[in-house]
Amino acid sequence: LQSAVHRCWTQLTSSTLENRQGYRPTDCFETFPFPKRDPRQPIPALEKIGNVKAALNGSSADLLRSMDRANIKQSVICSIATRPNHFTAILDWSLTLANDRLIPLASVHPDSAHVVKEVAQIKEAGLAGLKLHPFYQDFYLDEERLVPLFQAISAHNLIMVLHCGYDIGFAKERRADPKQLLALISRFPKLKLVAAHLGSWQLWDEVEEYLLGEDIYLDLAFALQFLGKDQAYRILTNHRPDRLLFGSDSPWADQGEGIALLHELSLEKELEEKILFRNGEELLNGSVSRKY
Repeated sequence: LQSAVHRCWTQLTSSTLENRQGYRPTDCFETFPFPKRDPRQPIPALEKIGNVKAALNGSSADLLRSMDRANIKQSVICSIATRPNHFTAILDWSLTLANDRLIPLASVHPDSAHVVKEVAQIKEAGLAGLKLHPFYQDFYLDEERLVPLFQAISAHNLIMVLHCGYDIGFAKERRADPKQLLALISRFPKLKLVAAHLGSWQLWDEVEEYLLGEDIYLDLAFALQFLGKDQAYRILTNHRPDRLLFGSDSPWADQGEGIALLHELSLEKELEEKILFRNGEELLNGSVSRKY
């Protein structure tokens, strides 16, 4: 549920400290879903700033209604720790949100002095994994300082969802591109890496060059809307069939529309089923201990 307009939303709704913007769980954390007091309030301004039309109103209730319309049994919710001290609030909120239909992932910030311990806490809490975002968290995938973090995630057998490629809300920078991803999984072969946005948003030619056939999950979030059908078909039929996942980037893309776009590719039934639910079930069943 995280998206590239998150930073814009914090600018609209967060408090301030002196002349600086603040970011606190009490007024900014409950995003994607948005705060319960009126989750619809930030959407119009966000649509204008991000040049994106929201499909949902930003609440968990609207997400569940969307899931019902699209016949989706479960959704994975991704949060982002934009500061090191956000870890506990995100973990606690995730445990509160979790149920049979909503599967939250936690997040850590690479700058945290306790990042290895925090990864262990995520595992102990029974969550499936965590989300990282190189733009919001200001890192590059090939930085050596990240090695202990990747080692911990791999050692605890957690899923790591990573925003890859460019980001709609930022200047184009190569913070996590296909070549960097290939180097990462070569160095950490046991890492359960989900490369969001079909491997790298707007870098799909390089996805075809470097990532197809490798042991890396590619999800479809916010990708089919921007890809030509021929290239989408090539990527999905030339990558490992057990390493493809359906994703939507809700509320900024409609889940039902995403499924319809997938249907339009006329994939073989077995492959489509793997993308829509079988691969996700297998990945999550191997990563969730359900302690929450």
